[in-house]
Amino acid sequence: MSTEYLGHLLNQNNSKIVLLILDGLGGLPIQTGGPTSLEAAETPIMDRLASEGSLGQIVPIRPGVTPGSGPAHLALFGYDPLDHLVGRGALEAIGVGLEVRAGDVAARGNFCTLDNNGKISDRRAGRISNEEARPLVERLNEIKVGKVEVEVRHLREYRFAIVMRGKDLGSDIADTDPQQTGLSPLAPKASNKASENAALLFGEWIKKAQDLLVEEEQANGVTLRGFGSDPELPVYQDKYGLKAACVAVYPMYRGVSKLVGMDVVDFDGEDPEDEFSAVDTIWNDYDFVFTHIKKTDSMGEDGNFVGKKGIIKSVDKALPALLALKPDVLVITGDHSTPARMRSHSWHPVPLLLWAPERGLPDQQVSFGERACALGGLGTLPASDIMSLALAHAGRLKKFGA
Repeated sequence: MSTEYLGHLLNQNNSKIVLLILDGLGGLPIQTGGPTSLEAAETPIMDRLASEGSLGQIVPIRPGVTPGSGPAHLALFGYDPLDHLVGRGALEAIGVGLEVRAGDVAARGNFCTLDNNGKISDRRAGRISNEEARPLVERLNEIKVGKVEVEVRHLREYRFAIVMRGKDLGSDIADTDPQQTGLSPLAPKASNKASENAALLFGEWIKKAQDLLVEEEQANGVTLRGFGSDPELPVYQDKYGLKAACVAVYPMYRGVSKLVGMDVVDFDGEDPEDEFSAVDTIWNDYDFVFTHIKKTDSMGEDGNFVGKKGIIKSVDKALPALLALKPDVLVITGDHSTPARMRSHSWHPVPLLLWAPERGLPDQQVSFGERACALGGLGTLPASDIMSLALAHAGRLKKFGA
């Protein structure tokens, strides 16, 4: 749902809003009848906030639709992802400082492992380290194709971003990752005539990359996904009257934040304590802070139920530092569900906690978990409604109509 209707309702004040996203937060019991990772985690702080606040659950895209991280975050920021289609490649590239202009084409790349028959045996090349990946990316950056400029930059571990710049380039290109092992990488295929030139050039680039990597033991292949360009989205300051900041480790989430006009905060470390400390350093300068925790999703994708539970516990343990800043509104949720049982993103509704001590109406729930959220006072709502709820509870929306 669009939030353009909010424009004439905006009310300026000194309130502070924090949106804390635990990536892939939602889950399923690992055994039938058991708890989810969130329900099983030791979370006394979140449970207290649940008892003082309101619970609900969000649907990132539409019921039954499994979301990618990019569109799911756009929904959290109040942009209907069906109206604003943004390729993950553009988000990743912008997140590491690559320029992506209208007419450029960006993609996210994975190093992968190919067997002797050219089929993928590991989609993530054994999760090679940053130290192993960086020199490979430097070599990829030397590849030349056609009359276009190509720039490649390392993201993290086995991931990299690539941007192609030139004339007559379209970004409607299908992923080359078949999303499962035992299959060969797919050829980049254009979805329309305007993208055929770029698809051919990316195909040529992939062939040269494969030849360059052929002697590598693990990272001897590449796949590309999430082709996209700059969608030129309306920015937070104009859309909500908020000076907004992003505190996140992973490039994609920094990228989507930049696209909507947030300032991205640089900091050291990647634990919840490090992120909340970074929030502290910029607290007086911003009205809205988006803080992103990635490892809940990583653990879910790895099928690590206990590990996901541990990450949630670590966030809860660090929360007092965030609460000491006295936000007027704190929203805790996820971008999507990633059940360890499924080892992937899923369509299941995502737990939502809204804590706003001055204006919130507590419901009867006293713990933060999937089943408590399903019974919470906020009900089930589209993720794109979160921003209007946060603004209202911060006193930043006027009455609609006479």
